[in-house]
Amino acid sequence: MLTGPMALMWGTQPMRKYCALFGATVLLVGGCASVHQEDLASWIDRPVSDLDTQPMFLTMQVARTRTEDGTEIRNYVNGKEVISCSGGGSIFAGPVNMATYNQYSSCARNFPTCNNIFQIKSGRVISYTPVGTGGARCFTDERARAGFAGATNY
Repeated sequence: MLTGPMALMWGTQPMRKYCALFGATVLLVGGCASVHQEDLASWIDRPVSDLDTQPMFLTMQVARTRTEDGTEIRNYVNGKEVISCSGGGSIFAGPVNMATYNQYSSCARNFPTCNNIFQIKSGRVISYTPVGTGGARCFTDERARAGFAGATNY
């Protein structure tokens, strides 16, 4: 939710142009990004210690489970909660009835995520599968490869 000066500017023409330009940029960049098989294959038969020390995955939340046959499943979650609110008017003009407040605060929540799912058996990675949920599209590059050790932003 926007607060401060940005909340006042949201409905202005310059802000709408900025958002349209930003959206077009995201579509262009996102349209070119994809999952590369060579990035996934770099993990096959690697020791789990490589995954434990890979800089990009170290920054993500991880969920661990284990199957009946002893396979460990790790899901490194790369996502961010998105809240989009719509409505109109102002609720700062005095007393507000509930219908006006509900119109003002109509929001939708979403959590677009790339789930980086690794299967591990006997201390070695047997598969890496990125799965996008909530409208997210996964992509990989050299930063997602086994052995990557450089500084990066993603």
